[in-house]
Amino acid sequence: MNKEVIGKLRRILPSAAVVEDETELLVYECDGLPLFKNRPDLVVFPRTTEQVAQVVRLANEYRIPFLPRGAGTGLSGGALAVEGGIVIELQRMNRILSIDIENRIAVVQPGVVNLHISQAAAPYGLYYAPDPSSQMSCSIGGNVAENSGGPHCLKYGMTTNHILAIEMVTARGEIIRLGNPAGEPIGLDLVGVIVGSEGTFGIVTEITVRLLPKPQAVKTLLAAFHSVEECSQTVSDVIAAGIVPSALEFVDAKTIEAVEASVYKAGYPLDAVAALLIEVDGFREGLEETSNAIVEICRRNRAYDVRVAKDDEERAKLWLGRKGAFGAMGRLAPDMITMDAVIPRTRLPEVLVAIDRMSERYGLGVANVFHAGDGNLHPLILFDSRYQDQVEKIFGMSEEIMKLCVDVGGSLSGEHGIGYEKKDFMDLVFTEADLNTMMRVKQVFNPDGLLNPAKIFPSRRGCTEIGKHTTTSTAEIGKKVEAILLGSPQKVQH
Repeated sequence: MNKEVIGKLRRILPSAAVVEDETELLVYECDGLPLFKNRPDLVVFPRTTEQVAQVVRLANEYRIPFLPRGAGTGLSGGALAVEGGIVIELQRMNRILSIDIENRIAVVQPGVVNLHISQAAAPYGLYYAPDPSSQMSCSIGGNVAENSGGPHCLKYGMTTNHILAIEMVTARGEIIRLGNPAGEPIGLDLVGVIVGSEGTFGIVTEITVRLLPKPQAVKTLLAAFHSVEECSQTVSDVIAAGIVPSALEFVDAKTIEAVEASVYKAGYPLDAVAALLIEVDGFREGLEETSNAIVEICRRNRAYDVRVAKDDEERAKLWLGRKGAFGAMGRLAPDMITMDAVIPRTRLPEVLVAIDRMSERYGLGVANVFHAGDGNLHPLILFDSRYQDQVEKIFGMSEEIMKLCVDVGGSLSGEHGIGYEKKDFMDLVFTEADLNTMMRVKQVFNPDGLLNPAKIFPSRRGCTEIGKHTTTSTAEIGKKVEAILLGSPQKVQH
């Protein structure tokens, strides 16, 4: 890295907040998807929005690629420094700035850990609903970037349903505010455009989130089955009965084996081929009736063991097993990658059987633990990275899984994003016109392509001609995006 750039960065930030040592940079060569690695040239640790903006302006001045990073728990290579450059690490921007009890909102910095929001709001009877499995470590900024989900998003919606306003540094270093803390967007919903844009439209530095009152009562059930088909059918039958659980999670035999041998041991039945963790919440009146109806549906589908958590301690133990499942996989293999796709719930049995056959054909173990209620699959492919032949098989198997999910009417991602991992699968779902429109929207926010390059779009689009002029006015951004979305498609030049 240019010594002049490093010198200028150290005038913006404390010297210790600029990391250039190659050994220390190794920590930042990948996110939670270690299949792809590339070391950045520098990592910086800002504490304020203005510092982020100054770093971005400097990167633009010297034409250096840059990208934001949070806790590094992402699973699609979204925080991979594909072209080197500067990683802007936001973990030190970790303050909860305010909690407005009356209006049920909190204003937080992007480095705040997801779970910490609920813990801070708990004394007021409030909580933050989206709960990724990594909520004990993932940051809210990363959740916004990927539009993260979680077990309870079946009932309460994804991250985008709980973000009211943001402060953001644009790709050229301007500071803008989008959204409305009152929750009613004026004009085009630009917050909805930013949430899920995977750190390619701007760097979010402040977030206003919606808080919900804690439900009066909660019922948590575990149902065990001797077949995947019966377990999957139960998922469809619960939803068809008009019941919307707050969570409906699937765990298979391999996952149970790993969990029960780990520190996350939850008392899952070891003889189950598959099990469902089901939770309903709401008003006390009628919740027992809903719980009983679910038990009956499970019994009709030949669940051989159905238990209802008798207290909060047992409920917490059941959830510990589910939330700790990914961490427990080290009991089965030294490495894994976590796939992410969405399929219609009714196609679960055939897709799981097909993935099992792939596992046998490729000689790689697969564990399944996922959000069954909304058809969000997470096959965990188990392998040993010390053997190159196993690493090479991963690419073929993951592509086959993606094509399978798309073929049955599904999509490429439910919550982990496209990132670097799945960008070359985008044309399985989207037409040329679709991709052109998306690229044009991206160019409004990221006209020079320096912000988080080589993400989301297929590699063949890496040579796109970028617009020469930037837009800093929020109103102008809205007009440009609206014109693209409502106007006729125009071909992006290559």
